[in-house]
Amino acid sequence: MKLRTSAILLAGGASSRMGRPKALLEYRGGTFLDRQISLYESIGARVICVLGHDAARIAASLRRAATAVLVLNPHPERGQLSSLQCGLRALCPDSEAFFFTPADSPGVRPETLALLLQSFDGHSADFWQPSVHGVHGHPVLAPARMAAPLLALPAEGSARDLIRRSRRCFVETDDEGAVLDIDTPEAYRRLLGEERP
Repeated sequence: MKLRTSAILLAGGASSRMGRPKALLEYRGGTFLDRQISLYESIGARVICVLGHDAARIAASLRRAATAVLVLNPHPERGQLSSLQCGLRALCPDSEAFFFTPADSPGVRPETLALLLQSFDGHSADFWQPSVHGVHGHPVLAPARMAAPLLALPAEGSARDLIRRSRRCFVETDDEGAVLDIDTPEAYRRLLGEERP
């Protein structure tokens, strides 16, 4: 029986280092966020996009907005944990597992999601993560039972801290997109440079 999964895409940040919304940057024929929506829909996940800064502009510019649940973080200045918690509150009660990832990781391959799902059993670990040459990346996959401890974190807390002190399963992959975060114009130019012959 197929695992009922959701995917929480975190696009609430101010993109201050980039200077424009990272969710709307173009890459390989689509925006960062549209590409991620398509990626998770391709494995049958229910997609939740958490918006914050520039929410109206991002929502209006998305090509696949109708196929995702758009959630507004009213206090995005509180950081990424606040966006994750908004997304967790929008999970369907029947979700058995959920992915979460920042919107600035547009190059993850479908095969990486498949590897995470193949490794997932719901009880031998609390979080599953891709690992590329020892570097741990995105997305993170968790069983539904981990929503509660994430929601219980205080506003000043960090999902990363909880993940690090929990049981983790690292899934080896050669997918460089799983460890690539695009935070600056320079990083974006390097990403686009990969497409040149």
